[in-house]
Amino acid sequence: MSFFYVKALHIIFVVTWFAGLFYIVRLFIYYAEADEKPEPEKSILQRQLALMQKRLWYGITWPSAVLTLIFGLTMLYLYGAIPGWLVWKLCFVVGLYIYHFLCHRIFKQQQQGVLQYTPTQLRIWNEVATLFLISIVFLVVLKSSLSMLWGIIGLILFSAILMLAIRVYKRVRESGSSNS
Repeated sequence: MSFFYVKALHIIFVVTWFAGLFYIVRLFIYYAEADEKPEPEKSILQRQLALMQKRLWYGITWPSAVLTLIFGLTMLYLYGAIPGWLVWKLCFVVGLYIYHFLCHRIFKQQQQGVLQYTPTQLRIWNEVATLFLISIVFLVVLKSSLSMLWGIIGLILFSAILMLAIRVYKRVRESGSSNS
């Protein structure tokens, strides 16, 4: 029975961790876009966005990442033998933690007023978490290597469609601002 309580807590913190990852990158985008505004609007927006980033990152995202890891390792211990699908899932989870640490680097830069990425680059970066989410959920639900192969093919197609959508969105946005 304790396995199911740990699993429920693991799922809850995975959800809150992903919510934090999705929203923090949106805040990175808004911060970068605010840099294009005239003063004093730029300073006011960036100060508020930096505060929002800090509260989200340290109040929700980091604690959720840590608790996800704790409950995930506890489940792994309680699970016993490690099936093949779980090895693949753990590889994606390692990739997700790398993504988290890279987001932390962007967070620290923006907290210091350093902008290394454009809003468009950050929009693309925002979709990386989606790719990890899809990969991990399909592996956990389907638990099969063949399904994983189809999932990877689907993931590649989804990524291509996503990149195309980002380009189209950028063009529509640019044409809309030139008409005003």
